[in-house]
Amino acid sequence: MNLLSVQNLTLSIYTFDILRDVSFNIDAGEIVAITGESGSGKSMTALAAMQLLPQGTRTSGRIMLGDDDITTFTEAELCAMRGNDIGMVFQEPMTALNPVKTIGDQVAETILIHERTTKTDAMNRAADTLERVGLPQSKFPLSRFPHELSGGQRQRVVIAMAIALRPRLLIADEPTTALDVTTQAQILTLLTKLAREDGMGLMMITHDLAVVADMADRIIVMRNGEVVEQGETKSLLHNMQHPYTRMLFNASSHTVTLPDTAAETPLLQVTGVSRDYRTPRKTLFGRPGQFRAVNNVSFSLNRGERLGLVGESGCGKSTLTRALLGLEPVQHGTITLNGEPVFTGNSPNLSVRRCMQVVFQDPYGSFNPRHHVARLITEPFHLLPDPPQGAARKRAIDEALVAVGLTPADADKYIHEFSGGQRQRIAIARALIIRPDLIVFDEAVSALDVSVRAQILDLLAELCTTYDLSYLFISHDLSVVRTITDRVLVMKAGEIVEQGQTETVFTTPQHPYTKSLIEAAPVLPDLKGQTA
Repeated sequence: MNLLSVQNLTLSIYTFDILRDVSFNIDAGEIVAITGESGSGKSMTALAAMQLLPQGTRTSGRIMLGDDDITTFTEAELCAMRGNDIGMVFQEPMTALNPVKTIGDQVAETILIHERTTKTDAMNRAADTLERVGLPQSKFPLSRFPHELSGGQRQRVVIAMAIALRPRLLIADEPTTALDVTTQAQILTLLTKLAREDGMGLMMITHDLAVVADMADRIIVMRNGEVVEQGETKSLLHNMQHPYTRMLFNASSHTVTLPDTAAETPLLQVTGVSRDYRTPRKTLFGRPGQFRAVNNVSFSLNRGERLGLVGESGCGKSTLTRALLGLEPVQHGTITLNGEPVFTGNSPNLSVRRCMQVVFQDPYGSFNPRHHVARLITEPFHLLPDPPQGAARKRAIDEALVAVGLTPADADKYIHEFSGGQRQRIAIARALIIRPDLIVFDEAVSALDVSVRAQILDLLAELCTTYDLSYLFISHDLSVVRTITDRVLVMKAGEIVEQGQTETVFTTPQHPYTKSLIEAAPVLPDLKGQTA
């Protein structure tokens, strides 16, 4: 008998159809991956299994948990089921956790809600559960708060909350999207271990086939609210029947060809840079401590060169980036662009700052939703002593939008009218509009679907040919860095531990840390000779 059986599930919200005739099964101890692009219906399928549906939802079909059809449950029965029979791990751990409650209280809360037990017993069981997910009390006491943990550690707390009562089914909705490769590998290994040890069914939702190619027993491919293909993982990947599945597979391993770089003319020079932060006093009259986030970092970026920066969360990438952009001073070392210092004393050099632009990870969050696109992409004009006006301004807007594959008519729209990939194109247009000498891409494609990511990478390759771009590309996705950069820097604990030509570093890494990053990165199976 199946643990979970979704039978002909059709779902709509008011007049908008979301899911159409979705059917699949999950057995005890089985790992089933549901994959597809944003808007394909993956998350709504998971929410339907939990019956966490928005107002105005109408459903037909059945969702069987064992012998019970949960679509017929009352709200009280659903509350008893959630957490007890079905657990859920959400994509963003920081928003899934209560910032003012300790991790021990939050895991114990799940137990106290569903069982009549004492607070002491619940806390003891919380400690045991946290130890199961790799957070022993000796290093991570129950009194810690979420902000005191790293992203991967917070995700482990969320998993502990979900498995505290040994549910029959665990739903993991994009649990590794925001994590670096080593943490992602640890979380995927942990989820697999828990499913196998407890005989728990695992529904894994992801947009990247490479993430689940090694761990899933079966894969379900969804598109526009429908299941277009499903089957045993190895069989499906080696004999893909639907064109959409083949498109997802190809997009997951998409590569681009960059134009050759010009002569080696130095653009950005970083020499012996260190950045320290003060830490709180440990005693009332003691001296403040000091934490070195970036330690003696030196590198150069030539004009027309594409440089990658990789490393785990907390390695110092973001701190170094803020220093490069003149947003934070450094205690030691120098940073120059075109020979001019980024800082003049302790103040940023505005003449240098206007030569640099940034493309952020979250395109929607980096825009003011009240303004038209025309105003949004011309924000860098405020840096110019004599910004273009009238017809020249309109011409600059049109050229920037066309350069990123949009149309001049898009200038009059609002940002909410665009898809995620289109918003990132607008973010690139904003960076390009003043023709900066250097662009910093800060995790610019990590939140995008694999197909949209492939389109943005193709766009960057085209722009490199047209505009001779020089950029620093920061990412935890090694496959992206490998195809979109000429050289790469590997950062660990505030230091550059390895640097060199990208293909050389990836093919023959010298530092053990670089080797560990490459080994942890998910890869698709080699399907040479198979149908593609």
